[in-house]
Amino acid sequence: MFPLTLDKYVRTLRRKKKLGSAGFEFVIIISSAFSILLCSVFSTTLLQLIPLNLGILPLFIGMLYGGYKSGLPLAGLYLLCDFYFNEKWSFSGLFLHTGLLFYPLLVWMSPSFRKGTLTDKVNKLWMCLLPAMLLVTASPIIEDPALNLSNAGPLLLLMFYIMVSVFVGGALIYVIEFALEKLLLKEQIKGISEKYLREEEKLQQVMDVAPLCMVSVDTDGNVTSINEMMMNLFKTRMPELNKNDILGRPLGSFVDITEKDYISYRIAQALKGVKMNKELIRIGSQIHYTSTSPLTNTFTGEILGAVLVIQDITELERLRSELGNVERLSLVGQMAASITHEIRNPMAVVRGFLQLMKEKSPESLDHYYRIVMEELDRANGIINDFLSLAQNRISEKEQWHLHQIINDLSPLLWADANLRGQTIELVLDENVPKLNLNAKEIKQMLLNLARNGMEAMEEKGKLSIQTRLKKKEQIVELVIRDTGVGMSKSRQERLFEPFFTTKAKGTGLGLALCLSIVERHGGKIMVESEEGQGTTFVIQLPLVES
Repeated sequence: MFPLTLDKYVRTLRRKKKLGSAGFEFVIIISSAFSILLCSVFSTTLLQLIPLNLGILPLFIGMLYGGYKSGLPLAGLYLLCDFYFNEKWSFSGLFLHTGLLFYPLLVWMSPSFRKGTLTDKVNKLWMCLLPAMLLVTASPIIEDPALNLSNAGPLLLLMFYIMVSVFVGGALIYVIEFALEKLLLKEQIKGISEKYLREEEKLQQVMDVAPLCMVSVDTDGNVTSINEMMMNLFKTRMPELNKNDILGRPLGSFVDITEKDYISYRIAQALKGVKMNKELIRIGSQIHYTSTSPLTNTFTGEILGAVLVIQDITELERLRSELGNVERLSLVGQMAASITHEIRNPMAVVRGFLQLMKEKSPESLDHYYRIVMEELDRANGIINDFLSLAQNRISEKEQWHLHQIINDLSPLLWADANLRGQTIELVLDENVPKLNLNAKEIKQMLLNLARNGMEAMEEKGKLSIQTRLKKKEQIVELVIRDTGVGMSKSRQERLFEPFFTTKAKGTGLGLALCLSIVERHGGKIMVESEEGQGTTFVIQLPLVES
């Protein structure tokens, strides 16, 4: 009864989440009580003298496992059954037939019994059961000394009864311990499985949040695990793809045909035990760092599969490029600081003498003087741009309204637009508050971007200047949009590099200067453009400068 009852009872407790060691003892006590009743119902006598009731076995076992709290009710049940079912019940038989004299010994041995090994438990049961069974079989002689049981047949039968009782008692202990051990192993396996699943889930979460694309395959090249970053990379080609579609299938099925040979070769090398690191691969417009490694059994060294790690370093390359821009700007600043005075002073002298010579020269030479002085002024403007880039000091800012700066510049912008046959549209958000700005620098930036937009447009083009407040992001956006020819992606990537220009007479310093101004204000500048669709510059300025 015990193994069957225990399994069902444990499943019930597990559903109710009340599983504990006390539940096992409860099953033993219930099984013992039911067995006592069953044995008492079918009890009889041996040789019409000796009580034949094996209920003493579950009684002793129940008292050893349950202690005095559970053992005493079992003892009471057994004594009651003996009184009810024993037709020859007597007061002296109460002590001789039921093993009552050994109950205190059983209760006393219970704590050490439960802590002992299987052999110890069997020995302790036999220590109490063997004398009790001898007392039961000897009870007729004790009650009636004149009784003669000298025949070999009855004696052998009595010995067989005692041996069977002792053997069955040991077998019951073994069955109970085996069931408990089996249950313990099942619980341990279940606990290990749950821990494994939790660790696997945590590992998957770690893989998912890691800024790396990771996928592992088995020895056949089939995917065994994949993280979210790698899923996103695959979804750029197959948006409907999900994780279940990938697991268990060959990795090559989801790799672009242009990279399939590259990936397949490295996975094959990893499955041979070759580790390949520090390799770059370009996937579309992005640059990735790749690494392939074998997955091995720690103890045997057997190769179980391979792992592919891909790291997107496009942003890192962009930052490296921007760092190069900063270094070039620093070089420009050093050059400007060292040569500005050496060049501007002679240029001022030359321009002054040219003006004097113009006054004394015939009017037919005026256009030559004008060209020379315009070129001198252009050279002076280039030097001023160099000086602006060289200023690494913190801008002195005051509370200014962005709309006031735009309105101050609008007459100048309209004049330039009218000369080109173009129009200007102002869309100003009334909710935009005052900001900490250096008005001179913001005017210079706005003028540069607006004139760039005008130069990119043909006649009848429209230049839009828009402001908008984004409370959630705590920023104000200044948007300058033209309807010009636009630009390619490759050109956009180099747009803010110093000295990069597509103009015949450009210096390549205008947009670099704009970037420097925006960064000094703690903001960002972004460009959106398509060839033939115009260009939009978005300047983000913080509401509160950090």
